[in-house]
Order: sequence, then C-alpha cells, then structure tokens
Amino acid sequence: MNADTGSRPAVDEVLGSCESGIPKVVLVGPPGAGKTTIGRRLGRALNLQFVDSDSIIEQAECKPCGEVYASLGEDAFRDLEHEVVKQVLGCKGVVSLGGGAVVRPETRALLENHLVVWVDVGVKEGTRRTAGDGTRPVLAAEDPEARYQALLTEREPFYREVANYRVRTDSRPPQRVVAEVLSIIDSTEE
Repeated sequence: MNADTGSRPAVDEVLGSCESGIPKVVLVGPPGAGKTTIGRRLGRALNLQFVDSDSIIEQAECKPCGEVYASLGEDAFRDLEHEVVKQVLGCKGVVSLGGGAVVRPETRALLENHLVVWVDVGVKEGTRRTAGDGTRPVLAAEDPEARYQALLTEREPFYREVANYRVRTDSRPPQRVVAEVLSIIDSTEE
C-alpha cells in the first residue's frame, strides 16, 4: 500500500514486474484501433512482456481508465498519463499507450528515439469498435461518428509526428497486422 494514495497501489508497485530496458516497439493510435490486441499478440510472438499504459493507470487507480479520466478531468488525467508513459518507456517489451497520450508535447518528446508504430483505423470502423463502450468518456457524444472524426482530426498530426511507421487495422485480422509490425521490427534491426 502507498501512503499517498490510500489503498491504491502506486504506479511503481504496479510496474514492479516490469523488466527494465528499452521497449522493442511502442504502439500509439486512436481508441478502438486495436493497440491492446496487437500489443498482446506481439508480446507473445516476441516472447516479451506487454505493457499497456491505460492498464497501468487502471491498476494504480483501482478503476477503469475512463472513470479515472472522468473523475480527474482531462488536464489532471494527462498529467498522470505523462508520468505513467515516462515509466512504461523504461520497460523492456511491447508498450501500448492510451489513444490520447500523444496530445501533450512533453509526452510526445518522450517517444523520440523509440520505434513507434501508429496503429490506425478509419472513422467508421473505429466508431463501430467503440460504440456502446461506456468506459470511454472522451468519445461520449450525440453523434459518435462525428466525435470520433473530430478526435482523429485533432490527434492525427500528433500520431504522424511521433510514429516511424503506420499500420491500418480496418478489415484486417490481427495476425496480419502483427505480421506487418514484426516485419517492421525486423527491418529496423538489420
């Protein structure tokens, strides 16, 4: 237990099993793009641990990430997220960041010198994948497709800025996307 957080574990405690090192690859992209699914499969394929910044936040705060976002507000949530990103980028393995992690310049700066793959999805598919998911307050809107489009429009320049490569997940099975990312990793290690 951590005295500063009451009964919540500190981020350090949650990351206790993280093997120190440099991530093999960092995945960024919008909500519903498939970062977690792709990241888990990449971790298995590479025999490396998978670390998801949203999951770390959920474990440290003892509630879903969306609830943390809603209770803290965006600014305080992004502060917390930045601190978590700093720590997970010290984990050897496959790292996935929350969809909005790239909105802060100081968080984008942390991604320099890392292999970053932008896992992307189109508006229709992203909206379909996140529809009815009450754990994503950032997507809550009367017109979910318009909100998703606005989110992509706002964040696309940031994904472009940090990413070395971009892979699309629309209408593609996860194993094909994983194969593409593995090929990217192989080509960067030659």
